[in-house]
Amino acid sequence: MLHLRLITPADTTDEVVRLIEKTVGTTHVVVLPGAARNPSGDVVLCDVAREAGDELLTGLQELGLDRTGSIAVENIDLSLSKRADKAEAEAPGEPADAVLWEHLVDATHEESTLSVTYVAFITLATMIAACGVVLDNAILIVGAMAVGPEFGPLAGICTAIVQRTPRLAARSLIALLAGFAAAMALTAAFGLFMDAVGLFTEAQLEAARPNTGFIYAPDWFSFVVAVLAGAAGTLSLTSAKSGALVGVAISVTTVPAAANAAVALIYGDTNQTVRSSEQLLLNLLGIILAGTLTLLAQKYFWKRYRQRT
Repeated sequence: MLHLRLITPADTTDEVVRLIEKTVGTTHVVVLPGAARNPSGDVVLCDVAREAGDELLTGLQELGLDRTGSIAVENIDLSLSKRADKAEAEAPGEPADAVLWEHLVDATHEESTLSVTYVAFITLATMIAACGVVLDNAILIVGAMAVGPEFGPLAGICTAIVQRTPRLAARSLIALLAGFAAAMALTAAFGLFMDAVGLFTEAQLEAARPNTGFIYAPDWFSFVVAVLAGAAGTLSLTSAKSGALVGVAISVTTVPAAANAAVALIYGDTNQTVRSSEQLLLNLLGIILAGTLTLLAQKYFWKRYRQRT
């Protein structure tokens, strides 16, 4: 269930309440006349089944409430109410299948911002991966994959394509490209420092690496795994099952490929640099393709389902 807190101008409150009451899957409607001060107006509270949430939010936006008042949405972790159970049963579809498009756009917008924190996370992840590739340590590679925040901008690009929001696409693309560029540059400097103190050597990089050699050996399996991970990651975002994102993060070799390219570059190994870069681009392309197709499929099938009900 979702909880909505609305601030409505007094002259639109009745219309808002009528919209809520005619939306299947809503309950616990509360109207507090004149309770809002900034902006001034009435406060309307209600609960709505997740599968009916997108329809209600769209209707509220069509009434202009996002411009004249306020729409706030919260997840309800526990609701002990027979009315809530009845509302969920009446709402068409299953909660896990419903996509809250406004929530998805808002979430990906936040995760795809080029901030100091984002650059710090992707740089630290790439540096950890650099240690992993030089030491041929698979545990460090997995740890670096889990730390990397790059799925946020990738999801932002997919959402922007489906929802046709150019600003989100530009913001996500900038975060993705600038983030990896900064991370690789700083990791190259980190590699030079580690080489200077004798912790990294060219011999380690060029030696047989049975645990991490796949990072600079792109093939069709790399693309297939990226596609599968992109679909799984997108489903985890739209169904609010964020725990699955950890599994997605350690399935693709984006950060490790960037790290291998950076370290290989400082030692002049153009073959590994090029091959690692190919691995990176192949994984990014696979995730974007799969994420976009997954969102399009969800949008299409949910629309068809709602038309039949």
